[in-house]
Amino acid sequence: MFETQSGRAISAGGPTLVAVTEPAAAAAATEIPPQVPPQGSRGSGPDVLNAPDGPGVSGGPGGSAAPEGILRRQAQRESAARTYARSLPIVPVRARGLTIEGADGRRYLDCLSGAGSLALGHNHPVVLEAIRGVLDSGAPLHVLDLATPVKDAFTTELFANLPPALAADARIQFCGPAGTDAVEAALKLVRTATGRPGLLAFTGAYHGMTAGALDASGGAPGVRVTRLPYPQDLRCPFGVGGPEGAELSARWTENLLDDPKGGVPAPAGMIVEPVQGEGGVIPAPDAWLRRMREITAARGIPLIADEVQTGVGRTGAFWGVDHAGVVPDVMVLSKAIGGSLPLAVIVYRAGLDVWAPGAHAGTFRGNQLAMAAGAATLAFVRENRLAERAAALGDRMLAALHGLACGHPCIGEVRGRGLMIGLELVDPDTGAAAPSLAAAVRQECLDRGLIVELGGRHGAVVRLLPPLTLTDEQAAAVLDRLADAIPAAARRTH
Repeated sequence: MFETQSGRAISAGGPTLVAVTEPAAAAAATEIPPQVPPQGSRGSGPDVLNAPDGPGVSGGPGGSAAPEGILRRQAQRESAARTYARSLPIVPVRARGLTIEGADGRRYLDCLSGAGSLALGHNHPVVLEAIRGVLDSGAPLHVLDLATPVKDAFTTELFANLPPALAADARIQFCGPAGTDAVEAALKLVRTATGRPGLLAFTGAYHGMTAGALDASGGAPGVRVTRLPYPQDLRCPFGVGGPEGAELSARWTENLLDDPKGGVPAPAGMIVEPVQGEGGVIPAPDAWLRRMREITAARGIPLIADEVQTGVGRTGAFWGVDHAGVVPDVMVLSKAIGGSLPLAVIVYRAGLDVWAPGAHAGTFRGNQLAMAAGAATLAFVRENRLAERAAALGDRMLAALHGLACGHPCIGEVRGRGLMIGLELVDPDTGAAAPSLAAAVRQECLDRGLIVELGGRHGAVVRLLPPLTLTDEQAAAVLDRLADAIPAAARRTH
């Protein structure tokens, strides 16, 4: 069980679990350096929420400015497409590890982590050192796709962490700085290599916001992609869940591809997330993912693993596919590989490398600072075994949340892998998704100094994506605040 900051224990719903001690190097990077103490502190330590006595003024980057004015100008100037800023009306000015300090002096535990981009949390020392090293060296910051020592070091570290069977015969394409561009590159690659236009994707998928990536995502407005059932328990499309539901999903896929009247010509590739993140934190069953590999390999269909959010230790293995022992033909990588800075690549089998020069390009493919930060992050995760740490701590947090769910019928399901965790909130009477309750939980969490985000089919899944450097004490604090927020939100919405 976890002993929480409030002094109560959150049961794991079973035998007491062995404590996991965080790596010393990781724990040392979690505190915001001392500055002027915020007023109205409700507790001590770097990760305790500090509530100001009145409107705060911060001397953070960009000079002093009242946070209310900054938020007002943002609402006036930025597009209606802004997202996180609507549900998280804070003005971050300083951050370290798990902790963000707002311009009003309040501190928050950040379990959004840049939508999973911050494997080591905010401003980790090894990341800052890598960035300073490039800046101090006089190296060019913009190099298009030219070879540089920084790029060579990043590529070498990345290949050292890839599944060995892929790394032995791999090519890498540096893409535009966002993961969605890497998805576009992967789709373009397999279509070029196979000469086929079609694509297989899954219900609930999310692959980005550009046109091709949206086509492959579950919310595509027009259907130009064959959609296959992604296995899950709570809302299994076949009504059975578990291994039987996963087997039915695999049999459906196999039958559809082999049926001459199925209406699905041989596709260019299949794209799959080892854990659906935006889809509601739904892990792919290992046996099912192996079946997808067998089905695609037997039919000459390249398998694309979208590891944008699941990569670099997030799920308790270095890559999400490692849990199943699957080696895809293409891996799409972004978020954590840039060490908090924009970077996106695809890595693929050399046999697919049939592109002509310039077939996929981008002005900002050569982000030297991101490559340096990314190489440092990859090495730190590997050397400190943070994937194993995420697996152990994630198991304990999931067990504690299962125990919490026993006392709260509004928690329909707890699921996740490693430090990629979700709680689906439901109407206890009908079992229907409860997006308004989820939104209320998010707000109650924010009021308690905890940043979480929502996902899932109806925005009813509360998601936790803490950094891999999360300490035992911080994990207990996160669970404590979440455990307080859920009943408070339930009272507010009834």
